[in-house]
Amino acid sequence: MRSLRLDPELDRRVRLAAELEGESVSQFLREAAETRVEQTLGGRGRERFADVAGSIHGGGGRARSSGRAFADALSEARSRR
Repeated sequence: MRSLRLDPELDRRVRLAAELEGESVSQFLREAAETRVEQTLGGRGRERFADVAGSIHGGGGRARSSGRAFADALSEARSRR
């Protein structure tokens, strides 16, 4: 459970908006908080970069064999011990 303080003018506006929506002030504030959370957190990851994801194709190259190079380097380091 959370509590919050609103300045008098915002409190008046929240109460009015909740009444116009036919909701309790608590329900109105819960929905407002959920909307804000989704705006902040919901757009992370794939959706946030949907307009640019997949637009660059590097074609592989050195990165394609980096796993093998790393394994070889580990093997070499172990053999020196």
